[in-house]
Amino acid sequence: MINLQSPFVQGSTSVSNIMFIVMLALIPGLIIYMYFFGIGILLNIILASITAIIAEYFILKIRKIPTKVFLTDNTALVTAWLLALSIPSIAPWWITVIGTLFAIIIAKHFYGGIGSNIFNPAMIGYAILLISFPAIMTKWQNPSYLYDANIAFSVFMHGIDNYDGIASATPLDYVKTELLQNKNILPILNEPLARLTQMQWVGFGFLLGGIFLLFTKIITWHLPVIYLLTLFTISSLFHLIDPSQFAPFQFHLLNGGTMLAAFFIITDPVSGPTTPKGKIFFAFLIALLVYLIRVFGGYPEGIAFAVIFANICVPLIDNLTQPKVFGHD
Repeated sequence: MINLQSPFVQGSTSVSNIMFIVMLALIPGLIIYMYFFGIGILLNIILASITAIIAEYFILKIRKIPTKVFLTDNTALVTAWLLALSIPSIAPWWITVIGTLFAIIIAKHFYGGIGSNIFNPAMIGYAILLISFPAIMTKWQNPSYLYDANIAFSVFMHGIDNYDGIASATPLDYVKTELLQNKNILPILNEPLARLTQMQWVGFGFLLGGIFLLFTKIITWHLPVIYLLTLFTISSLFHLIDPSQFAPFQFHLLNGGTMLAAFFIITDPVSGPTTPKGKIFFAFLIALLVYLIRVFGGYPEGIAFAVIFANICVPLIDNLTQPKVFGHD
């Protein structure tokens, strides 16, 4: 069974070509990311890619599986890129290495390798890092500091301890912290940290890449459209109920990893459902959990945990949404 790390399409196109197209679709978001936040993210992607290829090679050797075919299918690289794009670019190098090793070795190969992983590998790697190193994983880069390549490389090697002012909260984290102090959300949303338009532009880059994937039929509309529509609906309803405590829909759609998740993460076919109706339920469940974790949970962002929990439910979703065989009740 072929493992197509998200996104995918069934057809004659080779896995390596599909994965190459996915990486091309990530480039608009990556370029905007680098423009606003410096080269740290590029260093993360390079290191994650190297780590993924090395880990994949040695595990394939241990399992006595031919290495050439699977090393060139680009699935490990897509996982590495998705994980690197989820990690703050001010995280030290070893954070990226640990997360990538967990994604490739534990989440992918411990479950049988290609086509057998029940969890999204990139999200497993991210969740492990977030649980193990919350202080590092919740510090985001201040856009005004990381244009200097020397500073970016030093932060990449040693962390941010020697540089004041580089780290800041994400809009999601900042808004949640302020709300815990019983403040009204309307003035909070007008403050600079809550209006971090750089992150919103990055999301727009991933939206462009996602539209490209839809246009080239690498992914279908079910997962991204239902996910974004559900997040839009839930956030709008809560905002309508209490505008002073719940952010409007545009805040949830444009901040965090919403667009990256919609088009590049939840579309993993191996850890996701196989039926069109199942994809709709799957996307709805993830969006619901993302909103609940963001607003009521202990973490500012809930995508990784929502995806992992939804992965657990995939067998049940598939079982309930399989079409009936003709002639059977």
